[in-house]
Amino acid sequence: MLVVGLTGSIGMGKSTVAARFRSLGIAVCDADVEVHQLYNGAAAPLIESAFPGTTQAGKVDRQKLAAALLANPHSFKRLEAIVHPLVVAAERAFLRSEAAAGAKIAVLEVPLLLETGGEKRVDVVVVCSAPAEKQRERVMHRPGMTLQKLEQLLTRQMPDAEKRARADFVVDTGGTLTETELQVDRFVESLRGRTGKAYGSIWA
Repeated sequence: MLVVGLTGSIGMGKSTVAARFRSLGIAVCDADVEVHQLYNGAAAPLIESAFPGTTQAGKVDRQKLAAALLANPHSFKRLEAIVHPLVVAAERAFLRSEAAAGAKIAVLEVPLLLETGGEKRVDVVVVCSAPAEKQRERVMHRPGMTLQKLEQLLTRQMPDAEKRARADFVVDTGGTLTETELQVDRFVESLRGRTGKAYGSIWA
C-alpha cells in the first residue's frame, strides 16, 4: 500500500483536495478531525493537567486553550507532546484498517507534516498551495479569525515556498475547483502500479 502525506499551510485548500481523493475512492485520515475527537475525550484530562482551566465537562474548550497558547506561544510544544502521539496512534489504526481492506493507496492529511518530520512516515508528499492573497482571503473568512491569530499560526508553519520545494507533487488550489480536481486526478493516475515502503517499515 502506498501512503500519501497531504499537507499545506492554513487556507491552502487541503480539505478540497482531500474531498477529491475521497471521491476517487481513496480513504483520507484527517489529523485535525482526530485532534477534535481527542479534545472531546482521551486528551482532555491530559490537557487540563498541562493547561489548567481549559476544559469543561470533560472536553477541551478550544477558545480557552487558544487564549492560553496566545498568551504563551512557547507552550505549543507542551500541547504537541500530549496530542501528537495520540494522533499517530489513530493514524496507525486507520492505515492498518485500509491495508487489511486491500487498499492500494491511503492518505494522511496532516497540516504540520513537514514541520514534524512526518515526510519520513509516508511514501509521497503532496503539498496544497495558493497565492498568499488567496490564502489570507480564505482564512480571514473563518469564524473568530483575527490577523493576530493568523500571524501566530503562520509562525508555526513552514513557509509555503519551502513546502513546495520539498513536495513530491504540488496541487495549485488558486484556480477553479475543476482545475484543482484535475490536478488531483492526474496525480492519482501517476501513482497507479506504484508500491510503497512506509507502511511495511513504519506502520504495520
